[in-house]
Amino acid sequence: MTSIYRTEAGARAIQSEYARLLDQWPVPHERLIVPTTQGNTFVVACGPEAGPPLILLQGSGANAALWIRDVATWARHFRVYAIDMIGEPGFSAPSRPPLSPAAYSVWLDEVLSGLHLVHVAITGVSLGGWVALSFATRHAERVARLVLLCPAGIGRQRVWPLLKLLPLLFLGRWGRRRAMEVVAGQRAGRGYGSEQGLAAMLTLIARDFRPRRGKVPLFEDSDLRKLTMPVLLVIGGRDVLLNSEESARRVRDVVTSPTIRLLPDLGHVIWGQAEPILEFLLHRPDGQRAAV
Repeated sequence: MTSIYRTEAGARAIQSEYARLLDQWPVPHERLIVPTTQGNTFVVACGPEAGPPLILLQGSGANAALWIRDVATWARHFRVYAIDMIGEPGFSAPSRPPLSPAAYSVWLDEVLSGLHLVHVAITGVSLGGWVALSFATRHAERVARLVLLCPAGIGRQRVWPLLKLLPLLFLGRWGRRRAMEVVAGQRAGRGYGSEQGLAAMLTLIARDFRPRRGKVPLFEDSDLRKLTMPVLLVIGGRDVLLNSEESARRVRDVVTSPTIRLLPDLGHVIWGQAEPILEFLLHRPDGQRAAV
């Protein structure tokens, strides 16, 4: 546990706050444990059991609680599986295999097999978007639809803006919170609200969690051409972590008929998209809503 947390006490504080948030999950749910070769993976499942499966993958430095404001919208139509990615501040194993698409595709494949899922829709944010791409570019036939929120692996990572944030990290709680606001975008704080305590948990994570280091590998154009399913890309115009313009250009030039939403006022944290994502997930080629 201490390999991904700064202290044991910090790990307990984060997981205690996470458990409290799960108790506020807005719809009836199950908490599942799926064994994999990387260790156990924690999954929150909700929605109609007969509904089409929707996989949710959060970004780095987060857990399934990231979806707490949106999941009720999707759970009306889908069997939703919010997965705690390995090596992140959730209840999954602290394993951190090398950041290679092959390794994470195998991990997600094992999770889906453990859940007895063959054909799924996937929504991933940031590093979760990269994991979703890792799987979708290798198993396109198993992905019905792909939603990517500010995904890593398409546009280049920005370095200089992050270097300018380093002094804030030495200014205690205020500095860490201010750095989070800059990364998230000017208005991002409004998107989560404090009623679920999500902001409090993210503040604990910023203080006590050891994030991954190094650059996330970019996908080649030849990889992106394998995305034969409908793809929705949602990016923020104020993203200080990733080059949104490059992400939009590459997806537009390489992926077949993608849907791209550029939100100019948002940063790396994308919020308020539950309904647009639902519309995309339910959309049929003939322009009508799918019957689910």
